[in-house]
Amino acid sequence: MSSAGTKLGTQDSAVPQTKLRALLVEDNALDATLVVRALNKDGFDVAADVVQDEAAFRRMLRSHPPEIVLADYNLPTWKGMEVLKVLRSEGLDIPMILVSGALGDVTAVECIKQGATDYVLKDGLARLPEVVRRALREKHERSLRQQAERDLAKKVDELARSNADLEQFAYVASHDLQEPLRMVTAYTQLLGERYRGKLDENADKFIGYASEGAQRMQVLIQDLLAFSRVGRNEPTSKTVDCNAVMQEVVQTLATTIQESGASVSYAELPAVWADRTQVAQLFQNLIGNAIKFRGEKPPVVAVQAEAAGERWQFSVSDNGIGIASEHAENIFVVFQRLHARTEYPGNGIGLAICKKIVERYGGKIWMESQPGQGSTFKFTLPAHGPDGKQEVKADAKHDSKHGARQDSKSEVQR
Repeated sequence: MSSAGTKLGTQDSAVPQTKLRALLVEDNALDATLVVRALNKDGFDVAADVVQDEAAFRRMLRSHPPEIVLADYNLPTWKGMEVLKVLRSEGLDIPMILVSGALGDVTAVECIKQGATDYVLKDGLARLPEVVRRALREKHERSLRQQAERDLAKKVDELARSNADLEQFAYVASHDLQEPLRMVTAYTQLLGERYRGKLDENADKFIGYASEGAQRMQVLIQDLLAFSRVGRNEPTSKTVDCNAVMQEVVQTLATTIQESGASVSYAELPAVWADRTQVAQLFQNLIGNAIKFRGEKPPVVAVQAEAAGERWQFSVSDNGIGIASEHAENIFVVFQRLHARTEYPGNGIGLAICKKIVERYGGKIWMESQPGQGSTFKFTLPAHGPDGKQEVKADAKHDSKHGARQDSKSEVQR
């Protein structure tokens, strides 16, 4: 048999058959004919090329790509398993079935481990059609899965680009709007100061509405700018002592803590691998929320942490008004508010910022709460950097209640 390849025809049949292009690696013409006949007898219309060395096999792969390869295990100058190396070097995903006269169970299993789809003995060719069908079915399912994965990866890339464009737009828009809005705010305040009481009652009311709206828009734009800044640059991650961060946060919220009569406590907290400024913003937003959304009793806020694999899981608990479970996801969406501004001020940015910060480090944040029974916000942060090491370990122990006296500077809206 010529090593350049031999073509075997098919038998005519009145019954429609499944067309199949096969490439046989076989040095025995009779065996090749029997293989094709077994397939034709069981529903296939086979167009088969026969080769017996690597050079011919490579030529046929390029000139007549097969849907399946049927290879004898032993050839005079080539091993059937060498077919797999050629298929891989060509980057082809084509099922390869061993069709051999003698193949022990141990050898057969080893061949399958190396990548052969299956094996059929030449004295049992009756099972070959079903083996081929199964191999083609698995190949089809694999192709669908790979296509789905490619489509998903494409969608993820498109979404990432869209989010980046949106963040850029939000940053530019909010940044560029600040100056004209400053002028609107200044002139409406000037109108109020100069003409209040000199015009009619409606004029005073209208000027008041304009001034209040401009001020609210100014706060909204500043919040939107803060939200967009979280995703603009890569965080400068390093080991952050959460005890030290908590001390700063409590000092920043000192005035709010004093006015509300709040009690803020935290046990010894670990060090995490993150950006210090963003960790402080995260704690400040959550603690500020706990104080703001309080019930009739003075706020009691507790911060704790426990190990969770390669991460630390933090919890910020309060005795406030609580949140219904159906709002557990909505509260992390930008501008989502559960209360009117007359009840609680703010724009609904704070928790969205918290979510964005936590997710930048591959963590997650969620809420456990019931109305009237307080809330617990939980989130995870990495315990160490990519190399599995930390620069320092938190060495200060803190287990106390604090009440510093300093203005709050962070937006802490649900």
